[in-house]
Amino acid sequence: MEVVAAFVVEAVVATGRVLGGSINSWIKNTVKFQSNLGILEKEMEDLLAVKEEVKNEIELAEKEGRIGRPLVTKWLEEVEELLLEAEQIHLAATPFRRSVNCCKLYSLRREVAEKLKEIERLAKAGNSYIGVVTLGNSAPTKVEHILGPSIQDQSTASKNLDDTMILLSDDKIRRIGIWGMGGVGKTTLIRTLNNKLKSSSMQPYGIVLWVTISRNLDMKRVQTEIAERLNLETKMGESMKRLAHRLYERLKKEEKFLLILDDVWENIDLDNLGVPQPEDHKGYKIILTTRFLDVCRLMMTDVEVTVAVLRDEESWQLFSKNAGNVASLEQIRPVAKAIVRECCGLPLALVTMGAAMRGKTKVERWKHALNALQRSVFCPPDIADKIYKPLKWSYDSLEGTKMKYCFLYCSLFPEDFSISISELAQCWLAEGFLDEQENYENSFHRVIDLIENLKDSCMLEDGARKNTVKMHDVVRDVAIWIALSFEDGCKSLVQSGIGLSEMSAVELSNSLKRVSFMNNKIKRLPDCVVQCLEASTLLLQDNPPLDIVPEKFLQGFEALKVLNMGGTSIRSLPFSLIQLGELRALLLRGCFYLEELPSLEWLSRLQVLDLSDTRIKELPRGMEKLSNLKQLYLSRTNYLNTIQARIISQLSCLEVLDMTRSAYYFSVKRDVQEGMACFEELKCLERLLVIYIKLERIPCFSNEDLSWIDRLRQFHLFFGPAEKFLATTHGKRAVHIKNLDLRSEEQIGPLLSNASSLDLRHCSGLSDMLEDLVINSVGCFAGLKSLTIQKCKGNSWQGGCAAHNDLLPNLEELYLRDLNYGESISEMFGHLGLRFLKLKLIEVEWCFQMKYLLRCGDFIQDLPNLQVIKVRHCFWLGELFTHHYMQYMAPDTVVPKLRILELERLPKLGTLCRNQETWPLLEQVHVSGCDLVRKLPLTDQNAENLKEIKGESRWWNKLEWHTDTTKSSLQPFFIEFKAF
Repeated sequence: MEVVAAFVVEAVVATGRVLGGSINSWIKNTVKFQSNLGILEKEMEDLLAVKEEVKNEIELAEKEGRIGRPLVTKWLEEVEELLLEAEQIHLAATPFRRSVNCCKLYSLRREVAEKLKEIERLAKAGNSYIGVVTLGNSAPTKVEHILGPSIQDQSTASKNLDDTMILLSDDKIRRIGIWGMGGVGKTTLIRTLNNKLKSSSMQPYGIVLWVTISRNLDMKRVQTEIAERLNLETKMGESMKRLAHRLYERLKKEEKFLLILDDVWENIDLDNLGVPQPEDHKGYKIILTTRFLDVCRLMMTDVEVTVAVLRDEESWQLFSKNAGNVASLEQIRPVAKAIVRECCGLPLALVTMGAAMRGKTKVERWKHALNALQRSVFCPPDIADKIYKPLKWSYDSLEGTKMKYCFLYCSLFPEDFSISISELAQCWLAEGFLDEQENYENSFHRVIDLIENLKDSCMLEDGARKNTVKMHDVVRDVAIWIALSFEDGCKSLVQSGIGLSEMSAVELSNSLKRVSFMNNKIKRLPDCVVQCLEASTLLLQDNPPLDIVPEKFLQGFEALKVLNMGGTSIRSLPFSLIQLGELRALLLRGCFYLEELPSLEWLSRLQVLDLSDTRIKELPRGMEKLSNLKQLYLSRTNYLNTIQARIISQLSCLEVLDMTRSAYYFSVKRDVQEGMACFEELKCLERLLVIYIKLERIPCFSNEDLSWIDRLRQFHLFFGPAEKFLATTHGKRAVHIKNLDLRSEEQIGPLLSNASSLDLRHCSGLSDMLEDLVINSVGCFAGLKSLTIQKCKGNSWQGGCAAHNDLLPNLEELYLRDLNYGESISEMFGHLGLRFLKLKLIEVEWCFQMKYLLRCGDFIQDLPNLQVIKVRHCFWLGELFTHHYMQYMAPDTVVPKLRILELERLPKLGTLCRNQETWPLLEQVHVSGCDLVRKLPLTDQNAENLKEIKGESRWWNKLEWHTDTTKSSLQPFFIEFKAF
């Protein structure tokens, strides 16, 4: 702090120059001035330290593809501005150094005092940002809608719901326990409560957090789910203690929040979790569901709500709802009533049985179902009679043995585990549940059909993440019981997700068909030949401590078809692997230390090989012998730099090659290094349907036969340095280009003719490439639906060659970021003849030259399908649409279907549309940092569609309205955007 330190010296020199007035007063003021300068120096040093920490977090977030909060960026700017002001004080002190000036001294004292206050404010704000600067541009949704059935037509459950709502409104009650036996609808009750809060305009909580706990409590997983719900980034290797601290600090900022803990099996230490105790946070309440009253007591609930089975009439209503009108037919109704009685008022059983009987009109089928329920024998009786019997019958009703086996296979995964559908597809294929003659696409369609049938029978449900499924815990218990008791060909040993540290060889026997020890903490495997000669599946994935597979261990699994050891710490596999001649799927995803494998030449039946997230440097020996290999996964193989020529091309059955973010780049034929695999080899694979690969440059397609690319169902082709690209809804056939000079590359047109998404980043020569497309393209790129351009150098169209037809007639998504040319989208792409007739989304950021989005009146009359506009940080943007009034006189709105409008940091923006124009379907408006926007395209007529207006209060209060009633009708939907 040389600037501040200089103040002290200058003040002392100035003191010696005093030629009048009270010398004592002058000395006293000077000493105080020196003291304040010292404090200022120290405070500024502390503030700059905070600034560096916040800035480092922002930079790390940007590297990881996340975006820091705009207000944090503003805070950094204010700190920089304060530093400049300190320098100005230094300049102002120069005359004071040369002559005695009491007034100047007093003035400087005041300025220093003001700066101290400013430092204190900024330091307090800065400290609050540390650890949470990357929460994103918007707060998390207050309440997330939870999919699933409701308690409609269940008066008992509705009363429980009403009682719980009353308890929530009672400030004296902080913890509510909802308990009852499995399958009675506890989750359905709180799901309905959650969704009721979601739909209520008077929702009293800042946020509602829903977490499913399950039998085997994993505190880190629960912490991570809460963090994700709060948009709080988790950090690699972060300890539970540190994450708990960050969660605590984040939740303390919520004035009110509700925590719902579903399916609690044991006491949960809220302090270790990172959740403030209700006693420490007056605006916080907790609801937990459990099967055990003792859990409520241990969690010190203030009141317990008991959820019992349904009464007879409610049971009939729930069953009839799922079975449909057929249950009320004269000849079927008595039998249906008897089936309902057999379900004993258990909602899960009623829903399952009702769905199974839906649409079955023959009374004989109903009598058969009733007879099957009545003659089943179960143990223990109390559980079997109430739950297992109806579910076993539903299992018996599944069509075909393969569907039954697919259902039972899901029980190998842990309780409440979200099972990846793609992983199920791999295992079911290897087990022979799917037709091996079908290709990857048709096989996957079959998997989806099987899963949907199981969902329709209430045997599976949607998982917590997209493209996952899970089993209800009671259904899973029944499935395990069925496999042990009734299906000799499916007898399973399921020890998944129960916290084991060792595997006992005693439990393994030749009678077992499938063995699952996944999601445990197993450190070692038996160092002996175990007797599991009939086992077809062995699941050992997600046992992080496991680092060695003994040579003898695999020798006892000679019939194995599926081996999954992903997520372990193994560095190699034993030579005994080659004895698994029946192996169809070898899954090693996430073995971060795995460097090598034995030769695979003896595994000729292998169909799926997953080596993603491993440390392999080259493909395993013997790969070229895998003539039946269909799927090869090498994503995120960061050390893979060698693929020998003619290895992949010999995999004649290969359908899927996934090398997303692998270190290996395919060269084009003219540039290929001797002995290395090149891009042109892939066209020899006649069954290839899916490829995700990186290439050094764009191949020459001018004389190539592109029929093999036309055949692909999915492809991601990365040209140049790969990185995380923006996910779009049209990413199945995507081309990503980064850091290339588009003028020096081969013609891109043939490639784009097969793509649905194009992403260009940090490329030069964009204008020349677009001009070349206009000149050389034949027809248009009808398949391209998503276009992203970021940080690409080019020039605005200057009226050169223009396309006669729209080159992108089906474009639906347009993303523009960090472009430093073009006053509008019309100028950027005018020569492509774009009409944007199918465009649904426009997202523009950091385009500093842009003065308006689009010019209407030339090629573009309106945007008939546009639904979303998002514009941020375009500091010269003055209006969204400008009109060529000599050509454009249509009175209709430009964006008749617009639903979402988000505008941020647009200081010049003043005009959204023409004076009398309205946007009839507008639902959400988010405005921040757009102080010149005074009118919204809303009137009394179209305001009724609006669901949310978000912005600063000062902006809201200055808006001009069509009528006074317009503002009053919209006031309930206004959400203040609060600065930090």
